[in-house]
Amino acid sequence: MNKILIIDDEKNIRLTLKSCLADDYEIVTAVNGEDGLVKVEENGDIDLILLDMKLPGINGMEVLKRVRDLKEDIDVIMITGFGSIETAVEAMKLGAVDYLRKPFTPDEIKDIVESVLKRRRLNIAEDKPNTYEDYLEHSKLAINRRDFKKAYKYLQEGVGLDPSKPEAFNLMGVILEMEDDPLEAQKKYRAALALDPSYRPAQDNLERTTQFEYNKQGINLGDKEE
Repeated sequence: MNKILIIDDEKNIRLTLKSCLADDYEIVTAVNGEDGLVKVEENGDIDLILLDMKLPGINGMEVLKRVRDLKEDIDVIMITGFGSIETAVEAMKLGAVDYLRKPFTPDEIKDIVESVLKRRRLNIAEDKPNTYEDYLEHSKLAINRRDFKKAYKYLQEGVGLDPSKPEAFNLMGVILEMEDDPLEAQKKYRAALALDPSYRPAQDNLERTTQFEYNKQGINLGDKEE
């Protein structure tokens, strides 16, 4: 059974996450960043951390950095409030694998955890993607491992398999942003919207990158549409 650590200073959030996941996973909770780092050291078999971005004391970004120093192979999902994602691209470079934005539903919690843990089992050196969805998951795993070249190649192959869907183009834009090329990223977001004008992740990312004062806050990976 996979072990999940929940780090959040809000008791109701901890209880909500725990109640949604306790039937399928072993759950450990921490009330702040300092407590979370202690739990990481005490529990050597943690597979996944649900980490609130804004914490008292040590904030989520600093906890993420220290977790990477303690154990590189723990997956981390950042929990954020609306409009409060801080330096999201930098968090991805540090190894955050996905985002869960408040408010969220039990189904969203279960789906994102299942997706991340399933992705964890992929072997991108040996497994051959077969479907468009496979290429997306392999790409996300490569992004998590900071292998952007391989991630981009998977997305190109996914587009070749099904050029009618927007998700791959949105992720191409994310990679280009991470490589500090916002203008090319905007082209990919527009390509995604040309295929599906209602695709919210690309809408969010295009709006953010075309602001007068461009910043990388609030990047939308496409794992949740609002």
